Amino acid sequence: MIPDPHRYDLDALRARLMNERGGEVDDSIPQLADADPELFAVALVLPDGTARVTTDADVAFSIQSAVKPFLFALALLDTEGEALGRVGIEPTGESFDAIKLESGTGRPPNPMVNAGALLTASLVRGSDPAARDARIAEGLAAFAGHDLAVDEAVAHNEHLLGDRNHALAHLMRAEGTMQVSADDAVAVYARACATLVDAETLAVMGATLACGGVNPRTGVRVVPARVARDVVSVMATCGVYDGSGRWMRAVGVPAKSSVSGAIVLAAPGRLGAAVVSPPLDAQGTSVRGRLASEAISDELHLHSFAAG
Repeated sequence: MIPDPHRYDLDALRARLMNERGGEVDDSIPQLADADPELFAVALVLPDGTARVTTDADVAFSIQSAVKPFLFALALLDTEGEALGRVGIEPTGESFDAIKLESGTGRPPNPMVNAGALLTASLVRGSDPAARDARIAEGLAAFAGHDLAVDEAVAHNEHLLGDRNHALAHLMRAEGTMQVSADDAVAVYARACATLVDAETLAVMGATLACGGVNPRTGVRVVPARVARDVVSVMATCGVYDGSGRWMRAVGVPAKSSVSGAIVLAAPGRLGAAVVSPPLDAQGTSVRGRLASEAISDELHLHSFAAG
């Protein structure tokens, strides 16, 4: 019998993992370096829109790389699927910011690494960076079910200090892959990463993908079911970077990790979930977040490849 997630005790899960002290907080920008290593929140959102949340599930943080599935979804929507020909969908086995494109095509390897997210952010509808910023804000708000703020200081530092992102954007420009200027591409992506969410909001966003593109809180169809399917499929193979294979074996739920310590999960037809805890492992994945995700998958029978 499948356990009822409406009754799942997330507070007990949080309590038993709270003393885990592994990992290091990311220090790529000052705001991430200043993150509270004791922050640990978990949220589940179900297809009926109800949520199970822990303490701190309303604490805001910048979404960072957990925005990538939603940028991919918006690019697919706004290009009527053309984005699938502009970015690869294969896992890389390399770091998320590796200075590397597909051999022979000049495409980013997938939309879950930085090169791919820079490109998908450039493909959303809009004639200039301000218009693309507005479109992304509109799209993320639809996934979340409410408007989302941006941490301007984070956006500034992501743009200013994102040397590898600038390098990737220039490389894609040189290959003819990216049609906007490198600086514009980095600025738009940096602002998307600086969007503020909390664990419950991020779980709603994951649930929208899990529900085939329909936000379970608002009932609004944000993206077509095929787009949601394509995004969740690539999350499954590429969402945890060079740890994606290990993730799918152990957790078995499509997910996207983030240097802010956030993980967004989408179990199709079952639920969306989010975990945030800033200390990261060597692959850039939240240590407590990984353990919590494994427990939730095991205890709620969410693994995509389990027979029963």
